[in-house]
Amino acid sequence: MPAAAPALDEQEVPTASPKAIRAALLPEEAGDFDREYRQAMNEAVETLELTGVLALLRRWQRVAWSSRDERAHRRMLERADQLSAGETVAAEPWSVTHARLGL
Repeated sequence: MPAAAPALDEQEVPTASPKAIRAALLPEEAGDFDREYRQAMNEAVETLELTGVLALLRRWQRVAWSSRDERAHRRMLERADQLSAGETVAAEPWSVTHARLGL
């Protein structure tokens, strides 16, 4: 049985190394990555388990991928902040987004 195609273009996704992920992040996100990475590594030293580190790297890899379009990523972060603050954010139904993007 053939393997499923990856969801993201392999050429466009930063490698999963901590250094490559950090380099692809926006400057304001690098500190959060550093803090979380250090915490995960400290836990790994104590538990001898890398599962948490690997999950963290996968999650931040997606953030780095999203950061490729800096303007769009910053807009997304602003909207997330607005939603977290309970503000109303303009939205459209998925069916409209789906049609608009030709998906």
